[in-house]
Amino acid sequence: MDLELAALHSIATGTAAPNHPLNPKDTTLFDVHRANHRMATADPEAIVRWAVTEFGERLALSSSFGAHSAAMLHLVTRIAPRVPIIFVDTGYLFPETYRFAEELRERFSLNLHVYSPRFTTARLEATEGKLWEQGEHAVRRYLTLNKVEPMQRALRELGVRAWLAGLRASQTEHRRSLRKVEVQDSRVKVHPILDWTTADVDAYLAEHDRPYHPLYHEGYRSIGDWHSTQPVAPDEDERAGRLLGVKRECGLHLPTTDEENQSLTSSRL
Repeated sequence: MDLELAALHSIATGTAAPNHPLNPKDTTLFDVHRANHRMATADPEAIVRWAVTEFGERLALSSSFGAHSAAMLHLVTRIAPRVPIIFVDTGYLFPETYRFAEELRERFSLNLHVYSPRFTTARLEATEGKLWEQGEHAVRRYLTLNKVEPMQRALRELGVRAWLAGLRASQTEHRRSLRKVEVQDSRVKVHPILDWTTADVDAYLAEHDRPYHPLYHEGYRSIGDWHSTQPVAPDEDERAGRLLGVKRECGLHLPTTDEENQSLTSSRL
């Protein structure tokens, strides 16, 4: 069995990932510049196949089960059907999001791993109030507690070395600065559809008969927590309806250390 087939087999058969944190030396040895050179002209499917070959059972996919999430879910799982899919449940998602995630899990036999904050929404509001209404500093705390911490815990517990994410350059200023392969918090981050436009995603969903989030047809183009997401007009930016954080970033796709933030800032990002 060649290298690619072996890697595909390990994910397809659901081989358990090691339950321990990433060894930082793993990423130290990874040549991100060489990887980007190789992936510069690769299409999304080729990028996913490369990631499966390179990282095998230590590869995972994150999904918000948002407006266009079915595109990335299909793109990745058609190649690696048993890849772990990490879904961060903040406790404040729309009911439609929970039902959509369950529908896709059952319909496509997704290897779904749901991670939640370490406390209930009732406890959070009783002890700290509605953080999303208390200014930018409180919003950052909310994002850390409800999104970043569960995601980091998922990556550690699943032994993830490389993380596939459906970020697109057209979505935010930060995402426009990204490359197809990055290193974030000592893990490799792979963005197969970084160059896609919304029209590209729409075309992919239509070609493969994959559904939009139920709220998409009610004007929701980027869907997060119910308390900070609203519909947008047809001529508005799709993330204009995301009200949590001045940069319209949920926090999951930003480095968690000051050192790495400074490094990215000084080296183009």
